[in-house]
Order: sequence, then C-alpha cells, then structure tokens
Amino acid sequence: MPLPALPLFIEPKDLEPLLDRSDLVIIDFNKIESYQKNHIPGAVRLDYSSVVRIEKPVFGLLPDQETLTQVFSNIGLSPDKHAILYDEEGNGMACRTAWTLEVCGFHQFSILNGGLVSWFNEGHPVESQERTPVPAKFIAKYSDTPIASKAYILEQLSNPNIRILDARTPEEYRGEKKIVDKVGHIPGAVNMNWLESINANHNARLKTKDELRNQLASLGFTPDKEIIAYCQSHQRSAHVYMTLRHLGYPKVRGFPGSWSDWGSDPATPVEC
Repeated sequence: MPLPALPLFIEPKDLEPLLDRSDLVIIDFNKIESYQKNHIPGAVRLDYSSVVRIEKPVFGLLPDQETLTQVFSNIGLSPDKHAILYDEEGNGMACRTAWTLEVCGFHQFSILNGGLVSWFNEGHPVESQERTPVPAKFIAKYSDTPIASKAYILEQLSNPNIRILDARTPEEYRGEKKIVDKVGHIPGAVNMNWLESINANHNARLKTKDELRNQLASLGFTPDKEIIAYCQSHQRSAHVYMTLRHLGYPKVRGFPGSWSDWGSDPATPVEC
C-alpha cells in the first residue's frame, strides 16, 4: 500500500502509526550521546557536518553533488523513500538538510514538528538501539531555484519585488555582536529572529499558520514577494525557509554561507 501524502511539517501523533513503514527513512541529527540515549524507533543518525561544507571563514556552504550523492545514499535515501527529519535543537539542522535535499531535487521529506522535544514530551516511543542504515541509490542533481548566491543578492538589492529576511538575533542584525570581519546586515534586510516562529510553550512546535502569516506580513514579508532568508551560515534561516514553504509562499530562497560569506567579503555593502 503506498505511503499517504505527508505534510511538510508532520505531527508526532501522525508519524507514530507509520514507524514500521519500509518506505520511510527517519533521520536524527542529534549528538551521538543523545541519539544513544533516546531516539525515535528505527531512526538512523546523520552527522550534520556531513551535509555542510566549511571554507573558513565561511561556514554552511553546500558540499558538491558527488559528496551529497554518497551521504544520502549511505543513509538509505532513494526516489521511492520519504525522509522524516528531526533534531532536538529547534529543528535548524533538520530544516537545513531538508533545504539541501530540495537543492538536490529530492522533495519527499517531512520535518517532525517540534522535533525530539515534542516527540519525547508527549509520550511517544523511543529506543536506544543504534540503527545501521541500509544503503540505497540517491542521485543529487542540483537546482538553483532554492538558492540565493551572494552574486544574486547583490544584483537584487534594489529590486522592489524582493525582501531579505535576516533570521539572526537582533544583536547580530544591529552589528552589536561581531563574528566575522564586518558587522551589521545586508542592506534592506529586515530582522526576524528565527526563534520568533517557534512556540516554546507547545514543545518547540511552529506557531499557528495565522500567527506566522500575521507576524511576517507586519514586517513586509508577503507571498507576492520573493523572500531571501539568511543568518550566519544558513541553518537558522533554513528553518525560516521551511516555515515560509509551510505557509505556501511560492518564491523563497536561502543563502548558503549567509553572513559568514557576506561579512567576510570586503566588497559587500552593509548596514547597521
């Protein structure tokens, strides 16, 4: 029997009845100590560092297609599988990997709403047994559609149909916290800390769609615009990217490398 269509953000109660499905690959991004203590039954662990590339001082770049083909093949992903992704730190790693899968042309994935926090706190089953994935055949074929490169952003700075969302903390946005050579934000960017999309009182789930739409609209982020999301490395902003996709925004891009790329380049303009 084919797997039913699954939403982009899946609730724990809807995932639990599917745990025995052979066409699901459940991926845990938590630290090895956490995974060995508690994880969703059947989940395989993937080291987040394997799906991002570092060229100091720039973090959060995309690995090459060959690397991602191997990484995702090794954990059992293939065209006939559906991935469930989660972590216990707000789902930033899960969302960044979901964005990477989208770049690779793979769209059969869901993010566990609330991650391990909602799963564990609401009494769903866990196990400590380490699972060894069964390799499959995954082929990464890059698409530029989900990507906003530094060059692309520079070309679009004066485009009235594009809005840039800075998902960092207000301190980073205002230039009060220095991480790379330059401080501040991309000209025209509007700050919305990624944590503002999460309901901390509902086991780290997303806020309701109405709350999120109103919040975004109040900052000028409306579905008729193309939204470019960035943070320090495109982990927090990948969460925002997936939140916008969850809301049905048709034109969204993420900036791999994000401020670690922009702020390390002496030629890029900044505002504070």
